[in-house]
Amino acid sequence: MSYFKILGFSKEPFSTSPDPDFFYLSREHETALTNILIEIRLKRGLSVILGDVGTGKTTLSRRLIRELKEREDLVFHIILDPSFDNEELFLTYLVRNFEIDMLDIKEPTILDLREAIERFLFQKGVSENKTVVLIIDEAQKLTDSTLETLRVLLNYETNEYKLLQLILLGQLEFYSHIINIPNFFDRISFKYVLNPFNFDETKEMIEFRIRQAGYQGNMRLFLDEAIREIFEYSRGYPRRITMLCHQALKSLVLKNKFVVDRELIQEIIDSEIKAGWRKKDSVLFKNNF
Repeated sequence: MSYFKILGFSKEPFSTSPDPDFFYLSREHETALTNILIEIRLKRGLSVILGDVGTGKTTLSRRLIRELKEREDLVFHIILDPSFDNEELFLTYLVRNFEIDMLDIKEPTILDLREAIERFLFQKGVSENKTVVLIIDEAQKLTDSTLETLRVLLNYETNEYKLLQLILLGQLEFYSHIINIPNFFDRISFKYVLNPFNFDETKEMIEFRIRQAGYQGNMRLFLDEAIREIFEYSRGYPRRITMLCHQALKSLVLKNKFVVDRELIQEIIDSEIKAGWRKKDSVLFKNNF
């Protein structure tokens, strides 16, 4: 039997999979999500969300997709790994995944692919009054060639709005890349940086995920002293919090204990430090970049 069932959960509370049901909407995540949805509704074009590894960018993208699925006036696609070697491969990918008609062209050129995408955007955006959204995760992997292609696609517009709504989610180093491409950087309508949680948000996230997993017990599983240790060691990074809580609940079962206290967390932390698993943190930006 899984540890979470032994403790009275119906689901695993601290999985690291990007399940939108377990996405704790911190103030910064809520700000990012709300603004992205506004940008899409107003058809402003380009939004960029940055964050260090483990700050919840991928889970935010899944929550965004859930919101988009509720609207019938949207056509959207998400790219999880934008590692394209050249423009032709990228354009071919877009044509295939948006199911764009190539008008029976057997061996399309780059110009043919661009024209097909342009026709598609005008057909959906003007004739059908729909909004086309492209979400790209791991945006720091985008090459200069792909960024230039995206810049060209963002030029497709009416007198009132952009025909493609583009959301890029990337690690912090993506900033140093795009800041040196002015004709792309200047097109960003909304830009935001996801920073780690503070202590209160760390506590709320842990309690939220416990509730979402169906815990019905009357006794608290994590004492405040334990949450304080988790916060200080994780530095408020959601992924680290999740993994540490997962280890804590496993230890709870293995040690036949009833509550996660400071001592239990400290044992886990000491074990990680002794094994050499601790890494240095990146320098974070302040909103907005």
